[in-house]
Order: sequence, then structure tokens, then C-alpha cells
Amino acid sequence: MLEGAAFIKTICDARLRDKARVLKQGEIDVDTINYEQFVAVDMRVGKIVKVEYNEKAKKPAYKLWVDFGGEIGVKQSSAQVTELYSPQALQGKLVVAVVNFPPKIVAGFKSEILVLGVPNDEGKVLLLSVDDNPPLGSRVF
Repeated sequence: MLEGAAFIKTICDARLRDKARVLKQGEIDVDTINYEQFVAVDMRVGKIVKVEYNEKAKKPAYKLWVDFGGEIGVKQSSAQVTELYSPQALQGKLVVAVVNFPPKIVAGFKSEILVLGVPNDEGKVLLLSVDDNPPLGSRVF
């Protein structure tokens, strides 16, 4: 999972990145966007179906496989969430992820999606999840 400046680099284009600033609480202050820009970020609900510790990562991280259902299928992600989540706690968890980033290699692992999270009071990552049981691949709006 990306934090701070790395997060801004990943989700903002060059024009917005130049105008963005990170606030003390880790919030991002950017110009107002329109609805078309919002829907360009394809966020979907998926279920974590496999978790492994990534031994090659410089910072402790898991390799995650997240199932988004038939249209999208299973996608991979690297996530630095080892401080608050065990592999058993992640197995079967419903999460929200951005599914339309280009794939990249993170510590020898192909990461195709960005599983979303927020920092707790200690700066540790809490994953965004959903209640009940929405269909896998449901789009966030």
C-alpha cells in the first residue's frame, strides 16, 4: 500500500501533483475534480482469496490475490498491512480497490490493483471494506 507522496504520485496526473500538498494528518488537498474525473478511477469491491508474506519486500508486506468476480477476475496486489492484519484475518475479507492502474512489479511481485486503506491514530493501515455481501466487482460510486 502506498503512503504520502508515493500515493500522490500514483493517483494524480502531473498537473494535479504539482498543485497537491500533503497535510499534517495525511490528508491530500487537491483542486476540486468533476464527476468524469472521479469515475475515471475504477474502484471495485473484491474478496481476498489468497494471502502470502512477501519475503522480498523491504518493508513487511503481503502478496494478496483479490477476486472481483467474473468480469474482472482475480487480481494481485502488494499491501503493507502486516502490522494490523494476519493472513488469516485477511482471508475472505471484502475490500475496496482501484482496478484500473497499470500493473507494476513490487518487490518481485506483479501488483495489478491498489487495495485502499486509511491510517489509524498510530499511522498503521486500516483497509477499506464494506458491510453485508455485495456482488464481487461492484463499482464504488
